[in-house]
Amino acid sequence: MVRILLSTRLGERRLTQADLARMTGIRKNTISELYHEIATRVSLEHLDLICEALDCGLTDLLEVVPNPEPRVRTRTGAPLPEKGRDAFSKKEESKHAH
Repeated sequence: MVRILLSTRLGERRLTQADLARMTGIRKNTISELYHEIATRVSLEHLDLICEALDCGLTDLLEVVPNPEPRVRTRTGAPLPEKGRDAFSKKEESKHAH
């Protein structure tokens, strides 16, 4: 899952959501959804504006954490093996390397 670290970054800079909305032109409601991590979609343009306003990179705003349960399947639709995606991916890559 992807976490949005906007609340942390704003707190570090002592900025409010309203400050960020004024700086970027992004709607306050959109900033609020990102701040509270309830946004289901994120505009690349908005990420670019936020990074510019906060003088940071994407890795400062976004964090990938493992999902409690795997949500992806193999290309045939079967569940991933218990060993995890990495082992399966390497096996699949070696199949197609020839």
